[in-house]
Parts: sequence; C-alpha cells; structure tokens
Amino acid sequence: MLQTPSIADPTTTALGRGIQHIGFGKLGRRPLPPALMEECRQELVSGHADPLQKGAFLGALLAKGPMPEEQSLEQVFGKGAFLNPTYFINKVCPDLPTNLFPIATKLLKGHILRASEAHQLGNFLFLNDDCETFKGMAINILRIRIESNDEYKGFYNAAMETITPGFRQLSCVDRPLVQLAEPFDGVEHTYLITPLLAHFFEQRGYGALSVVGRTPGPKYTLNAHDLYLYLGCQMLQSNHEINTPPEPFGWVLDQKALSPALNRWVDRRRLMLKRPFLATLEKILNPCSARILVTPVFQVPFQMKMAELALMAGFDAVIVMKRGLEGSLSPSTSRSSGILCAVRTARGHLFYQHFDADLPAFAEYRTASDEIVMNLQVNDNARLIRDFMNEGETANDDFDNRVRFTQALLSRGMDWIEGQLDGRTMKDVRLS
Repeated sequence: MLQTPSIADPTTTALGRGIQHIGFGKLGRRPLPPALMEECRQELVSGHADPLQKGAFLGALLAKGPMPEEQSLEQVFGKGAFLNPTYFINKVCPDLPTNLFPIATKLLKGHILRASEAHQLGNFLFLNDDCETFKGMAINILRIRIESNDEYKGFYNAAMETITPGFRQLSCVDRPLVQLAEPFDGVEHTYLITPLLAHFFEQRGYGALSVVGRTPGPKYTLNAHDLYLYLGCQMLQSNHEINTPPEPFGWVLDQKALSPALNRWVDRRRLMLKRPFLATLEKILNPCSARILVTPVFQVPFQMKMAELALMAGFDAVIVMKRGLEGSLSPSTSRSSGILCAVRTARGHLFYQHFDADLPAFAEYRTASDEIVMNLQVNDNARLIRDFMNEGETANDDFDNRVRFTQALLSRGMDWIEGQLDGRTMKDVRLS
C-alpha cells in the first residue's frame, strides 16, 4: 500500500528541482545547469532517490530528449541506454511486469498507445502499488507529449473500474444533472464562485453536482473541496443519495468516496510536482450519469479536446470556460475569456458554438483589471458565498460583478445547449 510521501517538500531534492526545470511546457527548454545536473546524477546513483521522482525525472528527460549537455547522465545506466528502450526499461524498472514491457517500450519511443493498451496501463497505474519508478516515468511522458483521445478513452475506462460499488448503480435523480468540475489544485489569489454556480443551475431546474477532491498540488491554498467542506455541505457516499433533496449548493462528490484508487494518486502527484493526465481525467468521470459538464481550461487550444473528452465520457453537452482565473470557473473580466458550448448530435458527433466575453451583451461586466486576492482564506471566501446567496450582493464589488458575469455567460450557453438538445436537428460536425 502506498504510504504518505516521506519528503516534506519535494522541491528540496535534486530530482524534484530537475523535474521542475525539464518538465516545463511541451517543447523547448534550457539544459539543466551543470551544478543541478551533477546533483541529479549523484541522487540517481545513490540508490536513495524517491522512486516516483526518479521515474518522473527520467520520463521528462527522455520525452523532451536529452540535450548534449545532459548526455553524461546516460553513464548512470550504461552506454547507449537512452537510445535503447528495452535495455533502459530493464535497467531502470527491473520489477516491471512482463506484460507491460511492450507498452513501456512504445512510450519511450514516443508512440501513441491504442485504447486497449491505455486501458491495460491504467489498470496497472490505479490498482497496483509496485514499480513506482515506471509509474512516474509513464505519467510524465504522457503529460509532456499530451495524450490522444484513444489513450484518454482507455484511461477513462480503467478509472471507472475503480469506483466504489455505491456509484456503479444508476442514479435516480428526477431531473437532468449538471456536473461542475474545476482543477482540484484550486487557486492561490482568486475567490472561488463554484457553489453559487451550482445554485444557479439548481434555480434553472437542473440538479447540480460538484466534483471535488484533495489538492494534488502544486497549489495548496484553497480548492473547491475545502470551500464546500467549510460551507458544511455533505459529501455523497453513493448514487442512492441523489434521491435526497440537494443542499442549497447542490450535491458534492468527493474523489475519496468515489475512487480510493484515484485518491491514493494525490500523494504520488504531490511528489511528482507536475500535473499529469489525471488532472483532466478526474474532472470528466461521470458516475452519476450527468447530462451536462461545466469545466474550465486555461490553454485555449485544449477547449475542443475537452469537449470531445466530455462527450466520450457520456455527457450530452459541455460548457468549457477558457482562461478562468488560475484555471478556475471564475472568469477574467479584464482579459480575453468566454465559453465553448458543445452538444452530442443524434449520430454521436459534436456540434459547437463559441460565446466570447467581448460580445456587446457582456460589455457591462468588463473591467480594467481583476482583483488579486492576497492572503486568500477559506472563511473569507465562504462568507462571500453566503452573503451573495442571502442578499444577492456582498461588500466586494469585484466578486459580485464576476458572479453576475459568469451567470450571464452560462445563461447564454445554456440557452443554446437547451435549444440544440430539445431539437437534435443540427447538422452533424465530424472533427478532423
């Protein structure tokens, strides 16, 4: 069984700092500084490196490609090791099950996995507690090169097989569900408005379900899990509880109750320092058969991919917010933002529409800047939520304006989605 990491601060190790240096972005990077590279080499040969950090470091190094200045690290494993995946896997991961060697080799060669291979890899990642070095390596390789939809499908199926029995049975809710899910690492300088958005959907006639979990880092200040707990919201323990009237802020689903296997990965992710594919996967899991997903992405090109993944997970429609503050569902009122709405057509394809924040209808909400909250505290955020809920306003004008702007955006998006789902007459659009 995986234990809580013994490294109090993962960034204090040489490999931890190496992961941060190499693992930034998808493409170009600077070589490791000579002093840090030597520290990493010493840690690798010491035999005392944390297995996950070792794997994550090597995965990032090989996914990006060792730079000339870094080739000396190959000496730790043997001449030509970086160019020979089979030899490298045997050397670094001698405890890897034999049936996973072909998958490991494909990853090191930069090849895309088939859905069935990703499913097999997902089963190993989620259900086994051995070969931590390979786990760190595989996760970081996937993160850097960005996973394909087929790979996500395989990982999704594997993740759904880990959910607890209470969530494997269909929910009996008497109205369509809207699932809200933002990054579990939360925010550091932004007030969250998620509970008020859940109430917005409740008022619109939907059941609202917020998916939350412990923060895996790198942010530790505040996330939706903390906020809902502070507000006194009960966490679902099974789909049967959706029969009960929801809280003022809808139902809340904690990853810990949904899938202990995924929850155990939170500690691994804290050690690895970078956000793996799980940061996306955990938001789209749909155990309660929600009809609409509302979720943010920070990188604009990822909007369409998120829409495709939502439909893959069984949602009929999705609203993807772009460039929310710190990646949250709190949109910027000063910079470019907006939503992408998509629905599943009768043939199972995707039809979509953008609503950008610079539309004249949203002009009244635009501001010169966004508030940067210093010393963010959960009690302050909860007070704002309760005040707005009870009075329709707070003493914070920026907070009030942001809530109203988000509601206006979502209203426009939901009007479009409801029109499409009611008619199902739109022309199919097959994405290339």
